[in-house]
Amino acid sequence: MLDVTYSIFGFIIALGILVAVHEFGHFWVARKLGIKVLKFSVGFGRAIWSRTASDGTVYALGAIPLGGYVKMLDESEGEVAEEDKPRAFNRQPIWKRMLVVLAGPMFNFFFAIAAYSLVFAGGMEGLTPVVGKVVEGSVAESDGFRSGDLLLSVDGRKLNTWQEQRLYLFSKALARKTVQYEVQTSDGRIINRSLNLANVPMSKIDARLVAGGIGLIGWYPTLSPVIDQVVSGKPAFAAGLKQGDLITAIDGEKISSWDDVVRLISVSPGRQLKLDISRNGYSESVFVTPETAMDGNREIGRIGISVQPVEVPADRIVMVNYGLMESLYRGTETTWMMSLLTLRMLAKMVTLEISSKNISGPITIAQYAGKSAQVGFSSFILFLAIVSVSLGVLNLLPIPVLDGGHLLYYTIEAVTRKPVSEKVMIWGQQVGILLLFLLMSLAVYNDLGRLFP
Repeated sequence: MLDVTYSIFGFIIALGILVAVHEFGHFWVARKLGIKVLKFSVGFGRAIWSRTASDGTVYALGAIPLGGYVKMLDESEGEVAEEDKPRAFNRQPIWKRMLVVLAGPMFNFFFAIAAYSLVFAGGMEGLTPVVGKVVEGSVAESDGFRSGDLLLSVDGRKLNTWQEQRLYLFSKALARKTVQYEVQTSDGRIINRSLNLANVPMSKIDARLVAGGIGLIGWYPTLSPVIDQVVSGKPAFAAGLKQGDLITAIDGEKISSWDDVVRLISVSPGRQLKLDISRNGYSESVFVTPETAMDGNREIGRIGISVQPVEVPADRIVMVNYGLMESLYRGTETTWMMSLLTLRMLAKMVTLEISSKNISGPITIAQYAGKSAQVGFSSFILFLAIVSVSLGVLNLLPIPVLDGGHLLYYTIEAVTRKPVSEKVMIWGQQVGILLLFLLMSLAVYNDLGRLFP
């Protein structure tokens, strides 16, 4: 219940912040260009708070915190007094109208830069970039990577932590590139290794790319097969498994680590397993049938348990602190890379090169909002940065009803020297609404598929 509460409030707070940033962009630029703004509202519906400024602009908070808007003076929406006509949006030259429309997505990008920079400046903790395991038969194994390798840099980019390579590898995998690593082997030699990301199947380019697609798993202390949490309503709960149970064998195969537990359960969806456990010094056996879940396009088994955490040695933890200018540079670079990555992902989905299951909707976003809020301030800020980039890119797509659609209309007007006809705009709006409805339906369908596999 607490997770649901965090998800709901995290989602509302995140959406409120990002919508306010987006709409403030439209508002601020319009005001700076001399366009009269009638209302700036965060949220829809009945206003739970409003204030009218001396210039007549109404500031409001709507009862429904799922959006927002800026209303500008416009002759297409009603009568405009003669003295106010020069300040009407529709009377402005094309370049001014384009700047106002562009400002919303740009402020989302500026927010992301600021958020990333704040986290970089505050310091980031991570694990040393040491390879703990190379998946058998993987791209990494065929390219010569081995357990114990210390990854020093990738394409000349110094690696301080394991996590720092993820976004870069994601972008290079989508571009089907080969990257160059400088590696210190377990015997101390400094060598170079090539990693051909063109060999990674497109179906494996998802959130688990580094481990699941490339086959590189970062070093982490060996996890003992001791159960920490048992999820209510899941097969493990029904079988009577409890917190603190030590799993010693599955179907007669001896278990030495949590990896063995995951491996044997994941390959057994729908098949009953015999688990030998040790509980309070006594041995007993239970039978459990893993439910079927989807990992990409592959069916796997899950029973609803989590592993008991272990302490990471201090010498394996790295705290990275950047100065102000370095943080700003890295924030800008990360925002740029995330933007390109989002565009490439969308393009690959349209051409059916990667699965549309990578699209997430409000349910998944709410879950991540809740989880990041529980983890801490930095995690929530990083979550806001990622979603802000996505909103910026989405709004720039040339789809009518989005900012990108308006920019498309203004571009056509600039070329033809006459505005797009009202008939075309109405038709475009209907098509845009349909496209957004289909996109949202797909996103919600994917969300429900993750909740109810």
